[in-house]
Amino acid sequence: MKSPIKDSPLRNPGETLDNQINELINAEAMSHIVSVLLVGILTATEWWRWYMELPPRPYVYTVIFIIVLIYTVPKIFKIKKQLKSLRQGLDGEKAVGQYLEGLREQGAKVFHDIPGDGFNLDHVIIAPSGIYVIETKTYSKPEKGRAVIIFDGTSVKLNNLPGNEKPIIQVIAAASWLKALLKESTGKQFETKPVVVFPGWFVEPTSETKNSDVWVLNPKALPSFVANSANSLSEEQISMAAFHLSRYVRGHNKANK
Repeated sequence: MKSPIKDSPLRNPGETLDNQINELINAEAMSHIVSVLLVGILTATEWWRWYMELPPRPYVYTVIFIIVLIYTVPKIFKIKKQLKSLRQGLDGEKAVGQYLEGLREQGAKVFHDIPGDGFNLDHVIIAPSGIYVIETKTYSKPEKGRAVIIFDGTSVKLNNLPGNEKPIIQVIAAASWLKALLKESTGKQFETKPVVVFPGWFVEPTSETKNSDVWVLNPKALPSFVANSANSLSEEQISMAAFHLSRYVRGHNKANK
């Protein structure tokens, strides 16, 4: 018997983060939790035997239990912190993916979680106005006051924090990778637009952004930016780029099963 599904499905928004969350829970957190429970049960059993005046005494197991607690509890709290960060990122990618889905009605092809070699592209839009590589950054907002991101063309500044160039460098590299992938696959030159989105934050560009090739936006604004940009791709070019990107993703999924 074989599966009736001929081609591997495309990926969902945040699928890489979803896999990381499951791996963190199943491969790491559970081993520490099971260790604590197992030693705790042994310790409780020995204390019961001591209470019932049955040898041996439980001191050895108590010492072991304390050692296990000292070792595992900090690791469990560390995993809990990592899970919170991953889940926040996952929620952000899903939210952005939902904003982008509406572009399909305007003839765009939307892809999520494109796997690379040790990295992934959160979202890719192939629309009449061009090909967009979107990096989602889901940062925690301050408890009080405005949540403002200032973009100066080369770095982003969150409220009063120092400027951070990493999101810009990352998305430019991602866009270049996709451009090279499509060139190798299709033999055609497709320009790719790097975009960074910050869910829940107000983005304030400076005058220097006019010289930047990168868009930094709140994701709610992205669909209108894409839809209102001048068309640069024909339907044939959109179909070609989408076909080759789909083939790459399905081939990658199949190879990693």
